Amino acid sequence: MNAREYLDILHVAERLKDTPRHCTTTNRRTESVAEHSWRISLMAFLLRHEFPELDIDKVVDMCLIHDLGECFTGDIPTFIKTDDDREVEDSLLNRWVQSLPEELSKDIADLYKEMDAQETKEAKLYKALDKLEALIQHNESPIDTWSENEYELNKTYAFDTVSFSEWLTELRKAVLDDTLKKIDEGK
Repeated sequence: MNAREYLDILHVAERLKDTPRHCTTTNRRTESVAEHSWRISLMAFLLRHEFPELDIDKVVDMCLIHDLGECFTGDIPTFIKTDDDREVEDSLLNRWVQSLPEELSKDIADLYKEMDAQETKEAKLYKALDKLEALIQHNESPIDTWSENEYELNKTYAFDTVSFSEWLTELRKAVLDDTLKKIDEGK
């Protein structure tokens, strides 16, 4: 990869800094997709010693790239995203990934294939962290920024995704405790 190709990739990825997500931060600022991707990457890094049998560097890589498709489509909250939305995002992302330098294109395509298959523990950990981060962010945001459906989602979302890991199941329960406390205090 030459310097220009490298810069072109960074210019596309920079779009995520300006791509808003559905969540707000503690101080009511709309979160960006880049911030979400950064935090799930940090979450993975911090779990290195909890999951010593996993390739945490690979999980961090998955977390870093997982929302690159939103450079082209923006963020669509999971509870309203349709199969058509996913197809458009995947198509645009695949076209871009195929345009990258060959070795990088292969690395990224291989990661997406593993992430989509959800067969490895690394892929399952990335997916769990993606969902858990959204729940944690909702708990950190003011409750009056929640949409009506999020009260129930924050109670039920992602339990199935974390079930492969006792540690993650305990984390999900702790997040639920925070949710219930927040809802109770918001009444």
